[in-house]
Amino acid sequence: QEQLVESGGGLVQPGGSLRLSCVGSGFIMREDYMHWYLQRPGKGLEWIGQIGSKPMYSDSVKGRFTISRDDSKNTLYLQMHNLELDDTGTYYCQRRDGLRGQGTQVTVSS
Repeated sequence: QEQLVESGGGLVQPGGSLRLSCVGSGFIMREDYMHWYLQRPGKGLEWIGQIGSKPMYSDSVKGRFTISRDDSKNTLYLQMHNLELDDTGTYYCQRRDGLRGQGTQVTVSS
C-alpha cells in the first residue's frame, strides 16, 4: 500500500526553526516529483515547493525553507527557518499524482 506519513510539526516562536519529515512507503520517492503544501486555517492548499530534478520554492518561502530527500530512508524533508506567524497551518507532502499524507500541524506563535 502506497502511503505518506508526515511528522515534525509543533509550536514554535517567530524566528524559530522546524524540520518536517515525510516518510514514503510502497513506492520509491526518488522516482517521482514530491511537493510540500501548506493549508492555513480556513484556507485552501498553498504550494510551498517541490523536489524532482532540482528544488523549487514559492516566493513566500524562498530563502527560508529548504526541501531535501534522503533516498536511503525514502524520506522527504522540509527544513524551515525564520518562521513567521503566517507559516501557521497544516503541512502536507504530496506526490505528483495526488497521493498525500495526513499532514502535520505547525503553529508559529509568541
